[in-house]
Amino acid sequence: MISVIWVPLLMPFLAVPAARRAAALLAPRAAARLLTVTALVLAASSTAALALLVVPGASYLPAVAVLGELVRPLAEGPPAVTVALASAAAGLLLWRTALLGAALRRGRAELRRARAAAGAGGVELAVLRDELPDAYALPGRPGRIVVTTGMLRALEPAEREALFAHERAHLRGRHHLHLQAVELAALCHPALRALREPLGYALERAADEAAAAAVGDRRLAARAIGRAALATRSAPAPAAGRPRTALAAAEGPVPRRVAALLGPTGSGAPGLPAAGRLVAGALLVCLAVSGATAVGAADELHTHIEIAQGELPAR
Repeated sequence: MISVIWVPLLMPFLAVPAARRAAALLAPRAAARLLTVTALVLAASSTAALALLVVPGASYLPAVAVLGELVRPLAEGPPAVTVALASAAAGLLLWRTALLGAALRRGRAELRRARAAAGAGGVELAVLRDELPDAYALPGRPGRIVVTTGMLRALEPAEREALFAHERAHLRGRHHLHLQAVELAALCHPALRALREPLGYALERAADEAAAAAVGDRRLAARAIGRAALATRSAPAPAAGRPRTALAAAEGPVPRRVAALLGPTGSGAPGLPAAGRLVAGALLVCLAVSGATAVGAADELHTHIEIAQGELPAR
């Protein structure tokens, strides 16, 4: 079991580049879904692999042996190696758990502060008196579009409507859940951090297309996004108070997004080219192998537990 359990731990280093390549060939919404699913599957598989590494070494502890009714340890190899691997895996799991807990608490605190700053009321638009230009989609029930007076002054009325349509698309699509899922997954495996940037781009591109469709003018949507980004970047200091899970039109590679809106294929190719299909197929194989290996290792561990309990003959 110990030999195959390394597959889910190493697979993200192979699957993440394939996911980034496949996402670049997909329409924005499909790319966001692909990246989110990839992150969740790989994070779950690698976390399960670490948990499975802990059990054989823990079986040397008397309390665990009594609890599991084990008549002998589960070790397949030298006890020192098994215990060392189990200790390292347990330490990583505890560290990851602490990071996840801290990230969730920080996210909740940021949302509470942002909602308090936006004020009470069920209106969709919350205007903050702040000279620093900023606008973002604040998730919640209900979700709200937060914009500063500085941003309102930087845009013309038609551009404001395009900006609001962009942020409204983030709220309607619940894009913050995709972003939060990938950020939490990245805390489970370092290789998954590389999915954050392409996911942010895909989510912004999806909102760009929704805004263009809402205002009926792709050039207007591109102009609104470009001017909002210029206003934000020309501010003397970054705007404060925006939660890290709140998406904003002025974020990300704005020149690429504007070029995509003004280009002939703004919404992305209708389907994957042949090379894209190969990359997507390779990615699906990576995800299937990672998940299946974790499940197979769990089943093998269950068999070893039954053997250690004396319920099955030793192999």
